Amino acid sequence: SFSLLFPGLIAGDTISPVRDEVSGREGESVKLSCQYQTTSDIVYLYWYRHDSDLQAPQFILWKGAKSRSDRQHVPDNRYQSKTTGTSTELTISRLTLNDTALYYCISD
Repeated sequence: SFSLLFPGLIAGDTISPVRDEVSGREGESVKLSCQYQTTSDIVYLYWYRHDSDLQAPQFILWKGAKSRSDRQHVPDNRYQSKTTGTSTELTISRLTLNDTALYYCISD
């Protein structure tokens, strides 16, 4: 098994991970969750992964929340996201060791 770490980044309002570390086994799925607070009616939630300090974080997906909840951009079908008015969830399916990284949730 291996671990996925994901600190929440704060952009304007507040967003933070539900759990700091999530572990899974190869071939399985894991869910990462962040809770956020915002006064805005239009919210987009983004997920990034960061493999090393030698590289910039890589974009995974974005998904709308609240009034924009039907809008999303998910380029890789191994990733899925669900959003509510206070949380975002990233599911990574068919895990491999290459999925070991820092994962960031960001709101705007």
